[in-house]
Amino acid sequence: MRIKDILSTESMIMDLKADNKEEAIKEMADLEVKTGIVNNEDEFIKSIWARENESTTGIGGGIAMPHARNKYINKARVLFAKSKKGIDYNSLDGQPVHLFFMITAPDGADNTHLQALAKLSGLLVNPDLVEALKKAETPEDVIKLFEDAEDKKDAEDKAAEEKRKAAANKPADNSKPLIVGVTACINGIAHTYMAEEALIKAGEKRGIEVRIETNGSEGVKHELTPDEIKRAKGVIIASDKKVDMPRFDGKPLTNHPVVDGINKPDELIDAIMDGDASVYHASSADKEESSAKSSGGGVWHSIYQNLMNGISHMLPFVIGGGILMAISFIVENYMAGGAKNPAFIFLNSAGNLAFAFMVPVLSAYIAESIGDLPALMPGFVGGYMASIVNGTNGLTVNVQAHSVSPAGFLGGLASGFIAGYLMIGLKKLFAKLPKSVEGMKPMLLYPILGLLLIAAIMYYIINPIFSTINLALTHFLNSMGTGNLAILTTILAGMMAIDMGGPFNKAAYVFASGAFANDPKSATAAVMMAAVMVGGMIPPFATAIGTTFFKNKFTEEERRAGVSNWVLGFSFITEGAIPFAAGDPGHVIPSCVIGSAVGGLLVGLWHIQVPAPHGGLWVSPLANHILLYFLATIIGSIVAGVILGFWKKPVKD
Repeated sequence: MRIKDILSTESMIMDLKADNKEEAIKEMADLEVKTGIVNNEDEFIKSIWARENESTTGIGGGIAMPHARNKYINKARVLFAKSKKGIDYNSLDGQPVHLFFMITAPDGADNTHLQALAKLSGLLVNPDLVEALKKAETPEDVIKLFEDAEDKKDAEDKAAEEKRKAAANKPADNSKPLIVGVTACINGIAHTYMAEEALIKAGEKRGIEVRIETNGSEGVKHELTPDEIKRAKGVIIASDKKVDMPRFDGKPLTNHPVVDGINKPDELIDAIMDGDASVYHASSADKEESSAKSSGGGVWHSIYQNLMNGISHMLPFVIGGGILMAISFIVENYMAGGAKNPAFIFLNSAGNLAFAFMVPVLSAYIAESIGDLPALMPGFVGGYMASIVNGTNGLTVNVQAHSVSPAGFLGGLASGFIAGYLMIGLKKLFAKLPKSVEGMKPMLLYPILGLLLIAAIMYYIINPIFSTINLALTHFLNSMGTGNLAILTTILAGMMAIDMGGPFNKAAYVFASGAFANDPKSATAAVMMAAVMVGGMIPPFATAIGTTFFKNKFTEEERRAGVSNWVLGFSFITEGAIPFAAGDPGHVIPSCVIGSAVGGLLVGLWHIQVPAPHGGLWVSPLANHILLYFLATIIGSIVAGVILGFWKKPVKD
């Protein structure tokens, strides 16, 4: 099928009247309905906007390619529209759009239609064609321009295919650099092939061979071979959807949205050729055998990544639920009615509901990170079994009924890792099943066996063991004297400043928030939460103090950044100090660790309690000693800021 078969003079608007994006889409959709291409305009427009909300189809260079593929479309067609004045389309380059290509494909579009759409998309990376289209006066001119461009492209593709076949029968030419890549977009109609074309052309200009695998609406094309990947200097991923990644293990790789493949092909190639791309290592979720082969730092890095995936999904439940519960305690203590006050009941119930999901979500997304989507359900169930108390909801989980939850936060961690690696084991076990029963694995075998195994392990092993550990830990923390508690809060607060959002910071925060999650009414847990928040607020405050009172020790850019750190510190956003730590770690990090440790020590000595998992000084009304909470933060910040200010050397002009 030729491009002219999906272009039509009746589907062209040579002078678009619209003044904005909404009007442009509506004007083009009106014509699609009028010409019989679309059978339901409202639903069609909704599908166009659904794609726009994922990422704008204004790809830059004055071009927009809104597109859809669904049941509301009768036939494959490309509507061409031109705006002489240009329309603000929220394009990636911020420039107005003059050329519109509304691409439509029905659910049942055959490969010939899709190939024609792909070819048209690839042609639009040619700047000469784009300029000619902007000058075209009639629909016939537009079709003629595409016909000529298609003939030229066909000749180039034929020559390239013959060259590729000839190269396949000869030894590899290692004298010419090779870069491989994958391009893919959500709908797989346009951007996939435009990115492919742009990367190949950019490589040709530099004398670099670029081979691209496309994952478009007609499936995977030009699939990369193991030999090509092995020979490649690096890998470019320009994709908006999941790509088969384990095959690239150990290769320099740069990963970007598909639009970057269209608009920034030279930058992506430079990243590979200049050695700026980091080496990709497949995680255990992608590469099942890595658990048996990895050792040393690779294993711990993988564990940390999986843990962070769970924690990042868990934190909204902890923060939202924890703060609502904390506010409910204020209502209970200071408003009429106490525990019977409707506001208390509402806030406490909402907070408790969010908290109820905390451990299951943590467990589920650790499991998902390791064993991919099939591990999500076993992870959820394992986390739920770890979080419910004996007899809750009519369930008898195990014989331990003394702790707040049978296995709690620690049991949820264990269930997540167990569920993830269980799924990897099941994948290996069923790897050699006949292809005829391939569909049974995700729909039948993985869910049933995954649930059965995780439930048995949690019921008979994990819950009995971790409920005992959880109980002992809770009793230990609650029985701490002031001296021991002060040592703990000093360590936790100091850890918050070591890497300012990294593994040490997260470990301290998770330890405190885990204790708080196990028993939100625990005074000791509230003290630990106060300590990690004070420890996390001090680094940005310290850099703000340093840049304000020791101006000659900081560059003008650092002084400007220091102003914003007053707000970041107040809000418990430790990451505001990272640019300072990265630029001068030898002075910034030790100063902040000392100041944070001092703040944590004061929290422990003064027994400051903040029954909230986040919020910094904004949640100070929840503290049992509001002024002391402020004072611990201020003293620690001044200590860190003064040490930093006197220790740093003056900057040179």
